[in-house]
Amino acid sequence: MSLILVAHGTRRPEGIAMIGDLAQQVSAVLNQPVHVGFVDVLGPTPSEILSDATVAAEPAIVVPAFLSRGYHVRTDLPAHVAASGHADVTVTPALGPSAQLTRIVVGKMHESGWRPGDSVVLAAAGTSDKPARADLRTTAMLLSALTGSPVDLAFAATGEPSVAEAVAQARSRSGGRVVVASYLLAEGLFQERLRQSGADVVSAPLAAHPALARLIAGRFQAARALAPA
Repeated sequence: MSLILVAHGTRRPEGIAMIGDLAQQVSAVLNQPVHVGFVDVLGPTPSEILSDATVAAEPAIVVPAFLSRGYHVRTDLPAHVAASGHADVTVTPALGPSAQLTRIVVGKMHESGWRPGDSVVLAAAGTSDKPARADLRTTAMLLSALTGSPVDLAFAATGEPSVAEAVAQARSRSGGRVVVASYLLAEGLFQERLRQSGADVVSAPLAAHPALARLIAGRFQAARALAPA
């Protein structure tokens, strides 16, 4: 059975390296190689991986390394699967929203220096997709419950408010420190925008957290357990 991890893609070498390292961690947990594909910016694409003769010869499981169920998960990825012609592909749900993923966000906040009482802005890449926005609002509520503080949702790309606007609004309300909780998978342009938002603290992307590899490995394992013998 072939295992494929699909991410968005970035031109930043450090972001590509983070996705590669994440796949290696997942592979170590499963004791099986994990292919990496990208739906945008760079390749290989999911359809290219699934069309490979070795992968096409056996069932495949695809885990979308996306934090909500936006366009790439609900439309783009199924189109890649269809284009590949692979006859036996299981695509798992997106990684979020989930309590486990939100705990990873809190872990990265702790590493960055978050303190109880800080104003918190959850910073996502951005989307115009309604289900994805609903997922992001759910994550903001989960994060609020775990931190004990109100959490504002903001966007680094598509959507309002921007992260910089949300930081300014939070600071004007509280007069205290503002922490941006990165809801991004890896380094890239959007993470850089978070650092330029004017926040006192910006947490790192999620890919380097060891619990994320275990979460993804669990998705592969659950899908494999449900596969026909």
